[in-house]
This record gives sequence, C-alpha cells and structure tokens, in this order.
Amino acid sequence: MKKFNTVILMAMFTLAFSSQLLAQETPSRERTKISVEIDPSTFVFKGYGIHLRIQPKSCDHLLVGIGTYAMDMPDALVDFNKRNKNSGWNIRINQAYGLFGEYHFTQVNRKWFLGTQIGIQEFKIQNSDFDGSEKFTNLLAMGYFGYTMKPFENTFYIKPWAGLAYTSKIAGKNILESAVYDVAPITYFATLHLGYTF
Repeated sequence: MKKFNTVILMAMFTLAFSSQLLAQETPSRERTKISVEIDPSTFVFKGYGIHLRIQPKSCDHLLVGIGTYAMDMPDALVDFNKRNKNSGWNIRINQAYGLFGEYHFTQVNRKWFLGTQIGIQEFKIQNSDFDGSEKFTNLLAMGYFGYTMKPFENTFYIKPWAGLAYTSKIAGKNILESAVYDVAPITYFATLHLGYTF
C-alpha cells in the first residue's frame, strides 16, 4: 500500500506540474495541434507503440498526450535488475497505457524537452526452466528528457529520449513455480519516436 501511495503522489505531482506549466504559457497561437508518434523499437521487439500528442491552443511549450504500447522486453532491460540477470526470464509487456506531459524549452517538437509519464502495464512472464506463464500489472511513474529533430522541411520529426522510472506491482503474480521475477522499484528506458504534426 505504501508503494501505491507513493505512485499516486507522484501522479498528482506530475499533473500539478503540467497544470502549472500550462498556466504560465503565453497566448500566441491560433489553434490546437495534434501529432501522432510511433516507437519503431516496439515493432522490432514484436510489439507496437502508438501515441497521440496534443499541443493546446495558445501553448508554445506544452505537449500532452496518451499512448499504448506492447513489446518483448530485451535482455538488457530484464538484466538491469541483478536479481533477474541470467535467470532464464522471458518477459513481455502485453499491453500498456500511459498519460504524458512534456515541456519543450524552445518550441514544441523542436530541440530539448523534459517529460513525465504515468502509466499502467500488464506483464507476461515466462522462464526457460519452468512450464507455463503468469501475469502481473504495475503502475509506472517516469521522468524523461530528450531532443527533437526535424530533418525535412515539413512537420515530420525524430524524437530520441531516455528516462528513469519508479514502478510498483498492483495486481497479479510475479512468481512462476519456485522462481520469483523481481519487480525492481527503479527501472530505465530509452528509445526514439517518429512523429508527424497535423
């Protein structure tokens, strides 16, 4: 319960921070802009990643959005937790949903930005030493930073980013027979998104 309360507090802080940034924006634009982003790495790892981002009317620096993704977890992410390293684990994010808020220092989808994600993820765990599988669900609160590049004279952009997250299991089983998949409270992620603004 203590971990759940911590995640909830982090979510409230994220929403308050985003609201504060929104309140500080200077009205200068005429319309709301919508962007669609995909994460190519999720497709490489037998999954998907699609995100909808909104730049609210009159906000030059704020981007908010939602996303859904799934993927097989690469060994580097599984082995990040030393308790799981070389233990035969095969891990998949079956489905995940997230809320995102980003502050772009110059303008939206150009150069440096900071972001936060609050999400829920369902994991499927398997182990090469045992039959069967189990599922569990966790909450995630992540802070991240990145850099957006526009290689062409249009609204297509490339957005590499990296983040550090706090996670907490809220449902399901992370035990397969006698093996325990350790759910570390701290994890990381790095990827890039490809996006287009309409």
